[in-house]
Amino acid sequence: MHLPDHFNLFILCWIIVGIGAGLYLLRREAPYGRFSNERWGPMIPNRWGWFLMELTVMVSFGWKIPFKSFHWASPAGLMIGLFFLHYIHRSLIYPLMIRTRGKKMPLVIMIAAMVFNMVNGELLGSWFADWNRYPLSWLISPYFIIGIGLFLTGMAINMSADYKLISLRGKGETGYKLPVNGLFNYVSSPNLLGEIIEWGGFALLTWSLPALAFFIWTCANLLPRAISNHRWYHSQFPGYPAERRILVPFIW
Repeated sequence: MHLPDHFNLFILCWIIVGIGAGLYLLRREAPYGRFSNERWGPMIPNRWGWFLMELTVMVSFGWKIPFKSFHWASPAGLMIGLFFLHYIHRSLIYPLMIRTRGKKMPLVIMIAAMVFNMVNGELLGSWFADWNRYPLSWLISPYFIIGIGLFLTGMAINMSADYKLISLRGKGETGYKLPVNGLFNYVSSPNLLGEIIEWGGFALLTWSLPALAFFIWTCANLLPRAISNHRWYHSQFPGYPAERRILVPFIW
């Protein structure tokens, strides 16, 4: 369905903002995780930060969907289910699993992430609530078949790598160790690679402008992060494997 001009224009402006944010992050590391510091103002515990900023996208997405009247046995219903599958894990399970006792992130970073998630959630929720028109045959279209394959593959890579990183820390430990095996033998940040593949697949299987904007924002956040991670590993671990690339095995 043709989107209203004002909706298209807002999304295009949002994409431009995302690209600008990505260019900024190429020059300055976002201060969370291993790059966290108190120069950015008040701090909040990592676990609460992750929970609140990831929950935001579920709330902003979900409140747009008319749950009682929505036709759930449809391609759009399946797409919404995939979206919630990712974020239920990301907001309700992952924060309970991370071993970052005593670690904090700047409050301003959490708020910025909440704004990013709120806008993207609103855009995607509006798309599915008001403008999606997927026939049942969409389920056998190349867009959907390839897209869902990428989405599930990316999710598996992301979750596997995240839990590998979590397992490096023993109970009560907060330091960093060098990850090995699996995709970690080929790239420094397979967890970020998986998330990029996942949302690229979502953009493809939905074939929608809001999902494309979400994917571009994902790349704007994660590509600079992957570069920073790669640089950090080299600085912290003498003899860091030279064959490991930043994000794409054997290439980059």
